[in-house]
Amino acid sequence: MSKKKLKVAVREHDAPQYAGKTAKRLFGQLKDQRFRLVAVAVSILIYTALNIFTPYYSAIVIDALSAAVREAIETGSFNFAWEPLGRQMTILGVMYMVMACFYLFQSYLMASVAENLILKLRRQISNKLNKLPLRFFDANKPGEILSRVTSDLDKVSETLQTGLLKLLVAIGTIVGSLAFMFYYSWILALIFIAFMAIGVVITKIVSKKNLKAASERQEAIARLTGIAEEYYTGRDIIKAFNHEEESVNKVYKAVDEVRLSTRDADFLTNAVNPAVRFLSRLSQAVILLIAGYWMIHGQMTIGIVQAYFQYLNMSAEPITEASFMINSLQSALASAERTFEFLDDEEEIPDTTTPVNLDRADGRIAFEHVSFGYSPEKILMKDISFTAEPGQKIAVVGATGAGKTTLINLLIRFYEVNGGAITIDGIISTDLTRKGLRKNFGMVLQDTWLFGGTIAENIAYGKPDATREEIINAAKMAKVDYFIRTMPQGYDTVIENDANNLSVGQRQLLTIARVFLCDPPVLILDEATSSVDTRTEAEIGKAMKELMSGRTSFVIAHRLSTIRDADNILFMENGNIIEQGNHTELLEKGGAYAALYNSQFA
Repeated sequence: MSKKKLKVAVREHDAPQYAGKTAKRLFGQLKDQRFRLVAVAVSILIYTALNIFTPYYSAIVIDALSAAVREAIETGSFNFAWEPLGRQMTILGVMYMVMACFYLFQSYLMASVAENLILKLRRQISNKLNKLPLRFFDANKPGEILSRVTSDLDKVSETLQTGLLKLLVAIGTIVGSLAFMFYYSWILALIFIAFMAIGVVITKIVSKKNLKAASERQEAIARLTGIAEEYYTGRDIIKAFNHEEESVNKVYKAVDEVRLSTRDADFLTNAVNPAVRFLSRLSQAVILLIAGYWMIHGQMTIGIVQAYFQYLNMSAEPITEASFMINSLQSALASAERTFEFLDDEEEIPDTTTPVNLDRADGRIAFEHVSFGYSPEKILMKDISFTAEPGQKIAVVGATGAGKTTLINLLIRFYEVNGGAITIDGIISTDLTRKGLRKNFGMVLQDTWLFGGTIAENIAYGKPDATREEIINAAKMAKVDYFIRTMPQGYDTVIENDANNLSVGQRQLLTIARVFLCDPPVLILDEATSSVDTRTEAEIGKAMKELMSGRTSFVIAHRLSTIRDADNILFMENGNIIEQGNHTELLEKGGAYAALYNSQFA
């Protein structure tokens, strides 16, 4: 599934393709809760047995009460004695109380089982997210991934707590009730079964349409989630280009699709129950006429008639709700299947089991005949070779989409090369663990990321044990100390998750301070100063020059004025390096770099 885009609903019907396999795997996740499951099973058996037996015993009680009433009519006095009526009524009351206790017990245990399962799956998903390659996130929208790990798991939890429990109880109740119905009257039992068979056929027909409608609703919800997340993230751009009305209309359209699909799905879900319930009531009316006739002629007692109708209701209700329970279970299995597909997605190539230890690199970086493509069929880079000596400044320039950021992503193993090798201090990067490799790099990206927490915590993200003095020194080097001190709580000011209380330039400066604090031997600067003003850029440039002294640096830049002092400039086009050399050498060549430089400073 690694090369396919993740979708919330990928099938014509919201039903699992491999129901048996998925169910087996899902319950395999419950091995550590087998004692709870055994307790639930025992509780269900006891509850179901009592539930089936109580109507039978109530028939005895009612017949005894009816006999006492007839005797009272004949004698003119009602004599309520412990034996047998008092004892029988007490036993019946105790049975109902025990049933209630076991029902509460099994509901509590099943809720515990379900939530522990979901916790386990969410931990697996969390671990999985850390192992997925960058191309996975490039190919899938955040809204679709969030829907996968939230709504799908919620569906599984809900079904385990309610649908599965109801189904197990229903199966036992139906089997037991039918057995007693045949015991009392096989004719009436067959009449009931005939009516219910018609109901099952109707349920099956409607269920097929309902599954399709449910799938369409899930797809519509996924589209709405993706659009809402996309528009919320890009709200500033939307406003800047006056696309508010267009965006609102697209959201309205997506909302309307959800409304229409939900209407159809809910109608089909709710329409089948009244139809089946009507058949159930009709069967009861027919059976009532026959049973009433038999009771009048002494072929049935009043206790047996009421017991029979209890069994009718106990059998009819689960059958009436069959479509809901079946659809719920199918939907839950489909959700579980999608979750397992996510967990089975291709991960990053595992780290070597015998890694080389590189505590702090000298900073010699070499690309040796490197080739790369996002897919084997489409190779973007072919035979990339260059060397960065310790302390050198390497600039990477070129038009948008030329492959500059991809080159950097290969350097820190966000992607794996298709051919050739990348070495650091003569060590092939794959001979190091990703953690061991990346601790030697410090990155400042064009797209900043700050998490909800204090400013000090954000600066110390790469060095959590940093002292307050070290944090302040890093902020000073990044020319952000003064700004921080103007904040209400200074370094203890809390940043919102989206950092809306900071400007773009301020966010960039904080990420630069983060790298200063880490003090890595190799620096990666991807348009690191693109969001700050000219004066601030000049100040940061001075600090960066000091920081880059003695360190290998890779600088991606569009403004060529910032990289004129680079030791080696790599000019990229269509994923390949077409020119390399220092500023003077490339100007003398009069090639692509010279043309780009002259276009900026002509």
